[in-house]
Amino acid sequence: MAATKMTQAQIVTDLAAKCDLNKRVAKDFLDNLAALAVKEVKKSGVFIVPGIGRLVKTNRKARMGRNPATGQAIKIPAKRVVKFRIAKACKDAIVPPKKPRTTT
Repeated sequence: MAATKMTQAQIVTDLAAKCDLNKRVAKDFLDNLAALAVKEVKKSGVFIVPGIGRLVKTNRKARMGRNPATGQAIKIPAKRVVKFRIAKACKDAIVPPKKPRTTT
């Protein structure tokens, strides 16, 4: 069973059908949500999508690494990165937590 990803067109079609909208309005909503996320992460460093997770801008420290081709040690400079942190409710809905074993 091969897993397939939803395309943007499929997401727009599904969103339009479930929210009783036309496809143009659903696509505009997704585009505006993405633009708002970028703007807010640039401005405040965090954007929360309720029930799904949050985009967070973080600083990554400088560190030492290795060139895989030569094995030579190299310095990797510090930089800013954007991470997506999944909400606990979303994670638990997709991958339920393991039940602890009980010993008898």
